[in-house]
Amino acid sequence: MEETRSNVSPNEETPLLNPSEPTRAPLPKLQIAIILLLQVCEPICSQSIYPYINELVGTLDVTGGDERKVGYFAGLIESLFFATEAITVFQWSRLSDRIGRKSVLLIGLLGLMLSMLFFGLSRTFLNLVISRCLCGLLNGNIGVIKSVMGELTDSTNRPDVYALMPPVWAFGATMGPLLGGTLARPADHFPTVFGAKFWGEFPYFLPCLATSSFVLVVLVITAVFFKETLLMRKKNLSESSTFSESWLESSRGSHYSDSEVSLKSFLIFPIIIPIANYVALAFLSISVNSLLPLFFHMPVEMGGLGLDPDAIGCIIGIYGTGTGVFQYLYFARLVRHFGTRRVFIMSMATFVPIFLIFPFVNLLARMQGSSYGTWTFVGLMLFLLFFTDTAYGCILMHVTECVPDSSSLGAVNGLSQTVVSIARAVGPALSTSLYCFSIQNDLIGGYGVYVILAFLSALALFLAILLPQQPRTTTETVGNVTVQCCPAN
Repeated sequence: MEETRSNVSPNEETPLLNPSEPTRAPLPKLQIAIILLLQVCEPICSQSIYPYINELVGTLDVTGGDERKVGYFAGLIESLFFATEAITVFQWSRLSDRIGRKSVLLIGLLGLMLSMLFFGLSRTFLNLVISRCLCGLLNGNIGVIKSVMGELTDSTNRPDVYALMPPVWAFGATMGPLLGGTLARPADHFPTVFGAKFWGEFPYFLPCLATSSFVLVVLVITAVFFKETLLMRKKNLSESSTFSESWLESSRGSHYSDSEVSLKSFLIFPIIIPIANYVALAFLSISVNSLLPLFFHMPVEMGGLGLDPDAIGCIIGIYGTGTGVFQYLYFARLVRHFGTRRVFIMSMATFVPIFLIFPFVNLLARMQGSSYGTWTFVGLMLFLLFFTDTAYGCILMHVTECVPDSSSLGAVNGLSQTVVSIARAVGPALSTSLYCFSIQNDLIGGYGVYVILAFLSALALFLAILLPQQPRTTTETVGNVTVQCCPAN
């Protein structure tokens, strides 16, 4: 048989008709649009506090008037959301399997809206802590959105939907800081409109009100127009049963869901390495994002640039816009040309120069003030950050495709999201505390934080090299497969 086939000419083996590509299934455009709006809510709310959080903490009595301590408490505030989210995100996802996706999404939106209003009305550090904890505890949408996206798409149209996610996330990451920076202290910037005593007593309530109003609009749209996507059991099973249970029951003849698969079965090298790289990326990325507003806020003599909240919001907004455009234009091209593993390694390698640029910018500011040279290197740092964000799409493909079988997909995604949330909780508190510790103790001239984080970035680069040469190709269609190409909680 093989010898006969080898003697056949190439022309005789060439099919007369090329196999047609699979037809793309139509997308429920309204439902997809609502889910994208839901995705915008988190970066708008979480990043709107960045331009003014350090200034806000400085006005409280927790620092004792010592501005060098601001980073300790600001970092803690930024970390609390992810710490509490790590505790509950998996439980919210499991609850959505029982009561439906829509109900949990509405609860998450309501919790996000109320916690932001509470944050704006907080006048003590304890109230700030409580509001951020409530925000993380009540917001389980990050995991539920992934399930919904998988249920609204299939293998023929899923790439089209996920291509929209980078610019959508970038829109939220742009609008959040812009709102936070421009609307903070309205009594000072717009005294004719916001001259009432209330705005003087609560100078940071307006940006919280603006972001909460956006969430309220999305909540109403979701409540009215969003249709439940949870796939239920067949008619002969109880309506309260979940799709994941029925799928597993029919495929394996047993009655347990993905969440109950043994954790020990996932502790193998092909799964641990991609998840470990995801954790390293999340830690370094959130550390940079926490250091940026602190670096811009602190006085030049304390290692920063001494900028106002509106300038900080503008710069972070430019970063959000730039990274979204960069991902949209170049992510697919880079991956096609170099492959996911190489792009991920190159992206992780940029963290080292990014952390080393921080002290160089401060040295230029001390010598030249706000000069073209200073802002040129700030621009270079932002450009390198555009490139680091390409690592998210790469590593999420590795994580998704490391799953040994489809029945383990949900549990692996839940495990990775939990440990990544923990990393995002540790990153802000550790990086900003290191900043203050370096300044207070003159560690390596006050720049010790950057040396330490650059060293950790180098270690993360060695971890990236352990990734497999190419993600495993998955051809089967599973309802809750998620391949994401942007930075999500």
